[in-house]
Amino acid sequence: MRQRNWRLIAVGTVLLVMAVLFFLSMRDTTLWSNNPVALMRTVGEVSGAVGGISLVMIVFGLIGCKAPV
Repeated sequence: MRQRNWRLIAVGTVLLVMAVLFFLSMRDTTLWSNNPVALMRTVGEVSGAVGGISLVMIVFGLIGCKAPV
């Protein structure tokens, strides 16, 4: 039986929420940007990278490790 790593799942979930909130909050700042397309492209890349890392952390946390015998 495998034990789930709840700390890894919690950190992954928090990172995923932060990536979504960062993307949504930066969407409102495009009004004051000189180049909104480049800004959102950069924000999307960063949010996507953090979101991908967080999803991998959640999956690895769900897989867990072997329980000691």
